[in-house]
Amino acid sequence: MGSDGETRSTEGGVGPLTPARVGMGGDGAVVVCCHGACPPRSGKGTVVDLLLHHGLTAFGQFVSWAELVGQIGAIAVVFLARRRSLATWPVQMAACVLLFTVYASAHLGGLAFRQVIVLAISVFGLVAWLRRRDPVYGLAVRQASTAQRLGLTGLLVGGTVVMALVLDALDASWAPWPDAAIFVGTAVAFLAQALRFVEFWVIWLLVDAVGVPLQLASGLWFSAAVYVVFAGLVVHGWWSWARTRRTVAAAQREPSRAV
Repeated sequence: MGSDGETRSTEGGVGPLTPARVGMGGDGAVVVCCHGACPPRSGKGTVVDLLLHHGLTAFGQFVSWAELVGQIGAIAVVFLARRRSLATWPVQMAACVLLFTVYASAHLGGLAFRQVIVLAISVFGLVAWLRRRDPVYGLAVRQASTAQRLGLTGLLVGGTVVMALVLDALDASWAPWPDAAIFVGTAVAFLAQALRFVEFWVIWLLVDAVGVPLQLASGLWFSAAVYVVFAGLVVHGWWSWARTRRTVAAAQREPSRAV
């Protein structure tokens, strides 16, 4: 263990720091998990224990049920958002609960607290989308104005700096700056999504660019793979929303035809 409470890799000598988690084995022994979620353990436990310590092992990597189901739900959210479906938000809420347990156990404070913020934004998003549905075109999406784009950029930059300093001061994350960037980027992206801005897809691309290396460094290889899949889905979603906005705008510009 390092002086800061993190565990050093023992492969090939002293290596990069990776987040360590301590749990109890089935025989009462202390188990230190340095890469990803802790492996399965015997005995009965709470629902959270079952979700975190039971799952699948593929290519030598353990994936907990919480991470697996949570990330599948996150992928489903992208599909639903692309289709502008109201089901986007309830599915997102369920994914938030599961992923909160995963990131909290991995000592990624920013990513864990992010789920709390996203859960709150999801409630707002569901209400906002319910109130902004067109009877013909469904959810009416729009393009952010210059002032709104500057506001989103300010939230991204300023929020990242503040959050990183907070995480570092509280020792809540082993990688405060990328952790903070993902946290703030996700919150701003969901806020822009709730406000129906097409630009929210661009913010997601930025989050993915930071998220993949952080997930890999945390040993959450499955989550990293999901982030890569996200990137492709986000590009398609961006195109879909932009096309919908152009279609609706063109229809609204057409003069009304006399009956």
